[in-house]
Amino acid sequence: MSLRNDSLRLLSLRRVLNPLVDVGRLRRKWKEYVRFWRDWRTFARMPGGEGISLSDAYPCLFDRIPANPVDTHYFYQAWWANGIIAQSPGGLHVDVGSDAGFVSTLANGRQVVVVDVRLLMVELPALHRVQGTILALPFRDAEVRSISCLHVAEHIGLGRYGDKLNPAGTRQACAELARILAPAGDLVFSVPVGVPRICFNAHRVLSPEQILSFFEGLRLVSFSGVGDDGVFREKSTPSEFSDSSWACGMFHFTKDS
Repeated sequence: MSLRNDSLRLLSLRRVLNPLVDVGRLRRKWKEYVRFWRDWRTFARMPGGEGISLSDAYPCLFDRIPANPVDTHYFYQAWWANGIIAQSPGGLHVDVGSDAGFVSTLANGRQVVVVDVRLLMVELPALHRVQGTILALPFRDAEVRSISCLHVAEHIGLGRYGDKLNPAGTRQACAELARILAPAGDLVFSVPVGVPRICFNAHRVLSPEQILSFFEGLRLVSFSGVGDDGVFREKSTPSEFSDSSWACGMFHFTKDS
């Protein structure tokens, strides 16, 4: 137990110091920097090598890795959510604060309104941008038949993105999404799940049971998740992830008539 506590303390210390200096890369950076200059010199001397200007130098030091890095939460949730949304009735879809790359795929074939506290500074013919808060969405009760909100609600109330501090932020965000969902509509929703805690000011980790209680007026159609091991488990059960450290819970809700 003592060794585990010591490891947690070191992990916490790294997180606190990382905004000042990337502790994990501190050892590697000098070795990789020397490699950069050696490769520069070798390339410049090769037959047919283009001229290189110091003003155009752009050292990339940490990309020599055997596997393509991917955030499994975002990779699998985009595939999962798009599959459900594609089967929803056509017409307007509302996304609240999800990843911009995911939003761009939604706006190919249907009209999408994206609501975000930080205005999305891109344009597409079918994309309608609204700067707003998930705690006061600009829609009437039971108005929207198709909604997505992926890896967003865990941040609400922690001030990370300029929103007001609010201990009840996640619960109130869930209530607002439930308010605007139309009967027989679809809400695809994801948050980090596992042993509940606040990792201030980045995010919360919610237990699956908390999320189900926050949406107690809705019916859970299906649940999928990505475990601590990065493995996607489609159509699993929420309780399977209750003891996780940093899993992704994907909830498909509907509102019965």
